[in-house]
Amino acid sequence: MTDFGTTTLPYCSFIPAGGDSPRVGVGVGTAILDLSAAAPTIVPAHAALFSDGTLDALLAAGPAVWHEVRTAVAEHVAAAVESLGTIDAREVRLQLPFTVADYVDFYASEHHATNVGRIFRPDGDALTPNWKHLPIGYHGRSGTIVASDTPVRRPAGQRRNGDGSVEFGPSIRLDIEAEVGYVVGTPSTMGEPVAIDQFDQHVFGICVVNDWSARDIQAWEYVPLGPLLGKSFATSVSPWIVPLDALQQSRIAPPERDHDLMPYLRDREPWGLDLELQIELNGTRVSKPTFSSMYWTGAQMLAHMTINGASLRTGDLFASGTVSGAEPGERGSLLELSWNGSEPLTLDDGTTRTYLLDGDTVTISAYAVSDSQPHQYLGAVTGTITAALTTE
Repeated sequence: MTDFGTTTLPYCSFIPAGGDSPRVGVGVGTAILDLSAAAPTIVPAHAALFSDGTLDALLAAGPAVWHEVRTAVAEHVAAAVESLGTIDAREVRLQLPFTVADYVDFYASEHHATNVGRIFRPDGDALTPNWKHLPIGYHGRSGTIVASDTPVRRPAGQRRNGDGSVEFGPSIRLDIEAEVGYVVGTPSTMGEPVAIDQFDQHVFGICVVNDWSARDIQAWEYVPLGPLLGKSFATSVSPWIVPLDALQQSRIAPPERDHDLMPYLRDREPWGLDLELQIELNGTRVSKPTFSSMYWTGAQMLAHMTINGASLRTGDLFASGTVSGAEPGERGSLLELSWNGSEPLTLDDGTTRTYLLDGDTVTISAYAVSDSQPHQYLGAVTGTITAALTTE
């Protein structure tokens, strides 16, 4: 585990060695501050928020409490560096830190969308006509969101072969998608859109996401209603939730827009995040996607997601979609990195990959970038592919 700086202080849920009940923790260096135990001393007025071992109550408490708790924890860490009473993070079991309510996945990277368009529509426009008018997304399956290190079983489904025949079987084009997720804290009222400038009032923080994708299943099923089985089998998230307050120094201007947006998508002070992701496949770093070039911001995604009156719930997770930069070494999926299998990747052990094999392990880590401090580690998500079930 890489060190968490004292300006990061991400939250987690963990089970200590020999224990069976989850507790809320804060990452400090390579250790965890047991906030469930320390809260009566650090934040006595809010100690009850950490009693059930998840972040659910803290998320629901709202931004004023988020700031108060984070400030108190930071002051405690600064004043008690030698006597924090922390636990070695290697000696605990990290859990899914909050109860996921709804899950929405977007398609916010222009570079990713362009690459996909060029792969599948080489003779047509890379971007669909709607792409620069609205953040495209789909509603995912919250019940299959799992914590880092949870094994991911290869899914089975229908796929169409090159000769036009259709068959059923385990996916043979199993892929990753390196993404950033936004965790909703404060809920909203059904029928009332959330304004773009209310993002900070509703979103607690971010996490690292791997939205596993079965490209062959997805390609056959997605017309006309979009993906289902090709996406719904598993989505892995990092066990660390980084508060928005920890990312103030990494806010940057988003890319310039090509045309005026609808009023609900216009932000008076638009900002994105300068983040760097790293993808490792079986220990080989294969890509370093850059989040700074994401066309649509988190605030725009939230505003679009609720403009029809759809309500937010505490624990909602919405993700950016695949993060890809302008360069080949910044692509966030194997679909792009191997150009749909035509350009195999060579790993450090000499083997090659186009898509994932059983036993492959993928780790996606994230770092915040700013001019005022070194790269800030934000956490990582890891998953290993296991064989598909035998299905007739």
